[in-house]
Amino acid sequence: MSTFKTIQAAVVVATLSTGAAFAQEAKPSTVPAPSGAVDKVGIAKKLANPIANMISVPLQYEFSRGVGATQGGSEQTLLFQPVMPFNLGGGDTFIVRPIVAGVREVNVQGASGQPYSGYGIANVTIESFYAPNTNSSWIWGVGPYAVSPVSNSGKFGSQQTGLGATGVVLNRAGPWTYGLLGYQSWSVGGNPDFGTQNNLYGQPFVAYTTKDALTVTANMEALYNYDTRRTSNPLYVGASKLMVIGGVPFSFGAGPMYYVSNTPGGPSGWGARATATVVILK
Repeated sequence: MSTFKTIQAAVVVATLSTGAAFAQEAKPSTVPAPSGAVDKVGIAKKLANPIANMISVPLQYEFSRGVGATQGGSEQTLLFQPVMPFNLGGGDTFIVRPIVAGVREVNVQGASGQPYSGYGIANVTIESFYAPNTNSSWIWGVGPYAVSPVSNSGKFGSQQTGLGATGVVLNRAGPWTYGLLGYQSWSVGGNPDFGTQNNLYGQPFVAYTTKDALTVTANMEALYNYDTRRTSNPLYVGASKLMVIGGVPFSFGAGPMYYVSNTPGGPSGWGARATATVVILK
């Protein structure tokens, strides 16, 4: 046993005697990254994933034109849509995403022929997804969907309540994130004079994240109403940048949108969207 210790000591001494330069060269590979470091690229990729296991609070501003019977009005929408994941164990998660929309309309002409300007709260929506651990780059999620009217005027959305189901499937391939999100809702009561909740929604999306945490995104949000048999279909292309301010990750993004098709009285033509998101690290 003493012979082994003697040999081991000799090896250590020989290694140290190779010089301080070698020791300094090897040291960086053994030192871990600072505990306060933030993986900006990883967070940016997760923000492109609607069922990522990460708490985020986005605020989305949207400006649309061509609103109303004469298409002479405009509409501004502010969406508050926090993403709240709950760990179920084994890598499975349950994600809840409530969506509250404040709307301002300017010079929107309705069926009465009189232009209207004002603001209010649109419908409140709750999307949810059960997302099992797939041990793959491909992931999916399904869950219940609900939407309920807040405003009784009918000027900012349907007065009906809707129930249904949501679903999403996506792939994370290197810098790419792409997939399809959708829901099906059915009306379960309420006044149908201002629109119904018998809707089918589909959102194909693709995002590319660079090594500088810059994400370029394109998506198309097709909403088909079974009663009007018309589809509202805005196409959005934009970019967002992930930054860390005071140790807190923030993402800021913006881009143009264009309505490829629209429902009667709904937005048409060109618009714009801007998003600010704060990420809450666990």
